Amino acid sequence: MERVEAQLVAKGSEAARRRRADAVGFVMPVAGGVASFAEENSPLNKVAGLGFGGVPSAAVLDEVERAFADCGSPVQVELAHLADPEIGALLTGRGYRLVSFENVLGLALKGERGRVAPPGVEVRPSGDEEFEPWLDVIVEGFAHPDTQGVRSHEDFPREVLANAMRDLTAAAGVVRYVALHDGAVAGAASFRVADGVAQLTGAATVPAHRRRGVQTALLAARLADAAAAGCDIAVITTQPGSKSQQNAQRQGFDLLYTRAILIK
Repeated sequence: MERVEAQLVAKGSEAARRRRADAVGFVMPVAGGVASFAEENSPLNKVAGLGFGGVPSAAVLDEVERAFADCGSPVQVELAHLADPEIGALLTGRGYRLVSFENVLGLALKGERGRVAPPGVEVRPSGDEEFEPWLDVIVEGFAHPDTQGVRSHEDFPREVLANAMRDLTAAAGVVRYVALHDGAVAGAASFRVADGVAQLTGAATVPAHRRRGVQTALLAARLADAAAAGCDIAVITTQPGSKSQQNAQRQGFDLLYTRAILIK
């Protein structure tokens, strides 16, 4: 799961470099994971999947930190608690500070799964011609996060978030969905298939349509399509104690591990 997360970040970052057609940005392997810089303030600027290919040397971390510094960016490491425990001590010794956590939940996919939608809610795939309305919902959801649970430490400009979503769609095979509530676009979500893993890569509900079963319907639709595609497991990343985590657990997801978010 950490490997496919690192692959997703790398593919999106490489697509950003092609879109920008300049020399800014990088993708480099590090200790089984990847260090990535896509563009200023991008959600793809991070070190992901670290810690399952040995402990990085001081020289490797020096190189990573220089690369981010050259781009004028702090280094953000998303470190799974199942990674080599020496890495946490190494990073804090280099001045990294803990800023947040995120939970990774998983669900084994066995057999067919049904689509569940409450009255008045409809979920359907969203094509390229509908990208802007889809993105508007995602951005609106990020701008007005649910207050339940631990709030995300991140906040992305709309244009940069839009670029990242376009890059991921183009390079990583992300499939998008919209949910309608009483005929109005009320929710949006996406997922990606890689190495038998269905990554549920993003979801949001317009504040006016929350608590109507929109996210439950979007989750059920993606799980049904992931099972039909032959995936072995679905994974989702949530803020600890959030409504998203609660919705996932109601669908049968279990908490697999937690990532610590460290920044220098």
